[in-house]
Amino acid sequence: MAFIHARLRPGLALLGVFLAVSTLVRIALSMRPDFALVPPGEIARSFALGLCFDLAAATCALVPFLLWLVLAPNRIARSYAYRAATLAGFAAAIFATLLLAMAEWLFWEEFGGRFNFIAVDYLLYTHEVLGNIWESYPTGKLLIALALAATGLTAAAARPLWRWSSTPIGWRPALLALVALGVAVGGLVRFTDSDQKNLSARDVANELAGNGLYEFFAALRRNELSYDRHYATLPLDEALSTVRRAFPGANWVRDDAAGIERYEPGAGSERRLNVVLVSVESLGAEFLGAYGDRRGLTPNLDRIAQQSLWFSRVYATGNRTVRGMEALSLALPPTPGQSIVRRPNNEKLFSLGSVFEDKDYSVLFAYGGYGYFDNMNAFFDANDYRTIDRRNIPAAHIEFENVWGVADEHLYDEVIDEIDREKRAQPDRPIFAHVMTTSNHRPYTYPAGRIDIPSGTGRNGAVKYSDHAIGKFLARARTRPWFRDTVFVLTADHGASARGTSQIPVEKYLIPIFVYSPAHVPPARIDRLMSQIDLAPTLLGLLDFRYYTKFLGRDLLHSAPEGDRAFVANYQTLAYMKAGQMVVLQPKRRVDQYAIEGGRQGAPSAIHAGYRAEAIAFYQVASHAFREGLYLDEEQIVPSKRPALAQAGKALR
Repeated sequence: MAFIHARLRPGLALLGVFLAVSTLVRIALSMRPDFALVPPGEIARSFALGLCFDLAAATCALVPFLLWLVLAPNRIARSYAYRAATLAGFAAAIFATLLLAMAEWLFWEEFGGRFNFIAVDYLLYTHEVLGNIWESYPTGKLLIALALAATGLTAAAARPLWRWSSTPIGWRPALLALVALGVAVGGLVRFTDSDQKNLSARDVANELAGNGLYEFFAALRRNELSYDRHYATLPLDEALSTVRRAFPGANWVRDDAAGIERYEPGAGSERRLNVVLVSVESLGAEFLGAYGDRRGLTPNLDRIAQQSLWFSRVYATGNRTVRGMEALSLALPPTPGQSIVRRPNNEKLFSLGSVFEDKDYSVLFAYGGYGYFDNMNAFFDANDYRTIDRRNIPAAHIEFENVWGVADEHLYDEVIDEIDREKRAQPDRPIFAHVMTTSNHRPYTYPAGRIDIPSGTGRNGAVKYSDHAIGKFLARARTRPWFRDTVFVLTADHGASARGTSQIPVEKYLIPIFVYSPAHVPPARIDRLMSQIDLAPTLLGLLDFRYYTKFLGRDLLHSAPEGDRAFVANYQTLAYMKAGQMVVLQPKRRVDQYAIEGGRQGAPSAIHAGYRAEAIAFYQVASHAFREGLYLDEEQIVPSKRPALAQAGKALR
């Protein structure tokens, strides 16, 4: 440290603390079960790369403190107030470093990686997120412990810090320090990229090499990923043709393979039944007795499974609620980065709600929390739904709520009351209601006395309460005259914990779909591979609707089994499952293929040219359709009689 000017040594000391804490975090993470199958050589490489990213993050993070040290005039630096402020800033920086380390551990616990665009998104929703953290962990005690640790470390170094911070500095070394700092920060911004850590085929090894602070700001800069820029592509006409071949016999509106719109003629007379689509928070198939679980958490859903049209091999497209909302409403494969629900220019899109609205249904989206969260109300309001949320539920009707929303039973009661009001006003007008629950979410709290697992003790209790609320909902609905002519669709937004040691832990993406309508839908079990984006066209096919569609999902009941496939993704890894294989697309135009063994990602396999082309085509066309305005809603009338909305939509963007 002797060659560093004394005035700058407090900054160097902070750098040492930051590197030491970052290394300890990396050691702790590497001891998690996630790394059991990662070779030691890859872990060592992750540590070496990680040190580089730690240095990059620390250099940028220390800029304010270093400027404080360098720019202080010598006369002021000698004052007690300046030196006390320096010690306070040193302690605050250590506290922030320790808090960041704790936050990284908790984020990995929840999402299986370093900070990413999810962490960026959550900063917009501090009420829900901070409330969730406060209710889930002993936050006060942890903060006190971190503050004591920061104070103790600062006290141990107080004497040299006090002396160093007051050391006179000439203009030449000060200028040299400023130039060196500017060059270092400029070089890091220009030449360092988060992708440089991705040298392993294992996501966890790449994530270990990252630094949470660096990854956060990298995600802030790159919140949406351009498919064409980062992923393998085909010539656009070839991609469109490949997608169209996946719908044999379709009645395409355009014959030149330039569009994705087609006409679905239906198979009989349209059945104008009410539809209630319930997407249950985090209801992975692994919790249901119908799928073999022995804990007895879902007695109501297990009974409904036997009374429903049960699609048993359905895979969610993602691992967040907004991905589920996107898949269920738009029936599009997931695009990398942000969900469309959270993106600009996501209004007036072709959606399940727009089809029902054009069929003169009353269309409703109901959410148990505040709908501003994740932009849900804005998205559904702009796409032919009428939204209701926590604010619409009378306070007198709410016995229990937590930071995420009211208890599921209160949401279901409000939905029934809403349908009753609609039916009183317009008895002959059918209703489509999409209901999104919140109770099966950390901190896993719910009303007392409902089930035999105490509130707040873990996921099992939240699952069992969610099942209880569904049973109560259907029991109350059966007392209504509109029940007989209603189709209930029970599914999940995503699985409970879609992360693991593989790139896409497909077993965690498995979710149920139960179509329950005793008077209209005979019970049956469908074991074919199905994607969450297939629900909308399959439901409309079940109702024998005739309509123009842009959905890239398939009507499973009127499609050949050899075309069955599913899409599963996280924020940047896109996978395509078909015939026991999974093609994985990643940034830097990387394409891999794996066998699916026992419902899990297995060994790498030779790339199948046809599956590779289909995977690329569907993801590329989904991104292209949204970006170019090809997925805008158009009235359900003969195309030749419509305005040319495609070009108008493109101009709007």
